[in-house]
Amino acid sequence: MLKIPFSKVTINGNELKYITEVLESGWLTTAGKSFEFEKLFAQKVNAKYACAVNSCTAALHLGLEALGVGAGDKVFVPAMTFTASAEIVRYLGADPVLLDVEYGTTLLTPSILEKAIKEKPDVKFLVVVHFGGHAAEMVNSSHTGISNICKKHGIKIIEDAAHAFPASINGRMIGNIGDITCFSFYANKTITTGEGGMLTTDDEEIFRRVKIMRLHGINRDVWDRFTSDKPSWEYDVVAPGYKYNMPDVNAAIGLAQLEQAENFKNERIRVAEYYNKNLSSCEWIDLPVCKVGINEHAWHLYPIILNEKSKTPRNIFIEKLSSAGIGTSVHYKPLYRMTYYRETYNLNPENFPTSEKIWKGNVSLPIFPELTEEELEYVCKMVVGLG
Repeated sequence: MLKIPFSKVTINGNELKYITEVLESGWLTTAGKSFEFEKLFAQKVNAKYACAVNSCTAALHLGLEALGVGAGDKVFVPAMTFTASAEIVRYLGADPVLLDVEYGTTLLTPSILEKAIKEKPDVKFLVVVHFGGHAAEMVNSSHTGISNICKKHGIKIIEDAAHAFPASINGRMIGNIGDITCFSFYANKTITTGEGGMLTTDDEEIFRRVKIMRLHGINRDVWDRFTSDKPSWEYDVVAPGYKYNMPDVNAAIGLAQLEQAENFKNERIRVAEYYNKNLSSCEWIDLPVCKVGINEHAWHLYPIILNEKSKTPRNIFIEKLSSAGIGTSVHYKPLYRMTYYRETYNLNPENFPTSEKIWKGNVSLPIFPELTEEELEYVCKMVVGLG
């Protein structure tokens, strides 16, 4: 029996070399490596500015704060996402308005958003999640994409791209479409810094606000204070900020991972194509729908859905694969089923029929660059055998 984890970190580049450089420099917190990581990441996603932080949650929080979200505001959030997409709304005293998603992609769509705006015209902010590495339809040839709709209605956009690096839609990189985009470098993501995140934007005013707020509202970076010819102790606190900066040790890992990002992506595409080919005959499984070019998809996840033809309930399916040595996960238990959101906003699953259908059958299969042909064959054999 093979032992195949759900996710595995690939560390085979310059990670150790760059970490050693940081350790030998004697400067371990935010400094040269972090700034270099920001510069190269911004170039990669074609954004003017990038701000490295200690998590995607921090990036989302800073982003909503910079957009002006405050107490009493309402923010559209998809129901099928990790809690971070909604909890940051509550950090600022605002309220998430949960939306159902599209079957197959688990994404918000222009039509879903248009309907929500008609029903809730007072909502002026949107958190759009690029689920599993598949970009939501931000732009399209008919100029009726999510970004066009939001511009028409005066809605500010923050893109939760925790799953979506490097990803694109209709030739546009995710990272430079909405007002703000936030990425995750958690250990299981497409590239990692261990813990970490990045915020990108083309708006200089937003960038300056985020940069100040990520470190206690101080108007000078620590690195600037200790490399400037001005007295190093002199700084000012201009806002009640947070402690969200990325240390150079983490940025060193990120730089090495960024160098391999395209190779990692190509390997994930290889895995996705293998699953597509070898599981397509299973009528009791709905494979993930890809509405972009396969090379535009980041393939952070490979989420299948056990449909009504499945003889094996989802939880039993997961247990049987686990017994066979295969790790899986579920993305996600919808937010309206979580105690806090359900009770705080009196949410009913009946109001989210597509999310319910996805939730009852969704299982994410292993997908990471080092999956071998033998391991993939084994996973598919075990999955098919449960039909």
